[in-house]
Amino acid sequence: MAEYRAINTVFRHPGLRMNGTKSMIGHLLGGASAVEAVATIKAIQTGWLHPTINLASPEAGVDPVRVVSGVKQQHAVKVALSNSFGFGGHNSSVIFRSMPAP
Repeated sequence: MAEYRAINTVFRHPGLRMNGTKSMIGHLLGGASAVEAVATIKAIQTGWLHPTINLASPEAGVDPVRVVSGVKQQHAVKVALSNSFGFGGHNSSVIFRSMPAP
């Protein structure tokens, strides 16, 4: 919930959507950030957001429109944030965006 609240406080865009890659692939330890980055870039390229699977009952206060759960969604993605929080304080936040047209 802390990450959810922080993202919604900083990024107040009505088109904001969130999903969790780890729900589909598990924790890859050292490879988690790289796989998350690939999933984020593919969302920008294809416009498809993968769901957070096994999310049956989100906590109170979670906006069901903002959280992609159950099935993938088509959504225009121009900019995406990838948060990776690992064991031992190995944390990163990377922002990706689509290339502007020449």
